[in-house]
Amino acid sequence: MGSGFRIGVDVAAALAVGLGIGYLLDVWLGTKPWLLVVFFFLGAGAGILNVYRAVMGMGYQVGFRKSGGNHDKAPPERRDDG
Repeated sequence: MGSGFRIGVDVAAALAVGLGIGYLLDVWLGTKPWLLVVFFFLGAGAGILNVYRAVMGMGYQVGFRKSGGNHDKAPPERRDDG
């Protein structure tokens, strides 16, 4: 139940931030309602992306990182054959 509540809050927060930014920019620039519509869709996209990230990360412990990446490897050394 907690993860469902978190996902709902993530979507609502992303939409609220998008709508807020769009509204404020419309008032400031006088472009009603175009920026509100644009930022609504950007907020919806951000909310969906947050849901995707939350769902794909379910079942992992805090701090878990998938293996196979080069996150822990040192960068290759440069060779000067000159």
